[in-house]
Amino acid sequence: MAESQASSGRARKKRGFFGAIIQFLREVVDQLKKVVTPSRKELINYTLVVLGFVAVMMVLVTILDFVFGKLAGFIFAGSPLWPLW
Repeated sequence: MAESQASSGRARKKRGFFGAIIQFLREVVDQLKKVVTPSRKELINYTLVVLGFVAVMMVLVTILDFVFGKLAGFIFAGSPLWPLW
């Protein structure tokens, strides 16, 4: 097995710049042939998961922004922490 890898490594080194580009493009096409398109049900499921995650992160960032804004106002401007608005 090591010999075949070594010989393929030597074959790659013998290729020129454009040969390496052509080899790369061939490998890209080979990998793209392996790609499986998700079904409609899977696509909808993945989309809902992403939208749910984004919504949770938006809420988290909003809460953290509010808390840190209140703390900065209290520390630097002397504004009270309560009432919240």
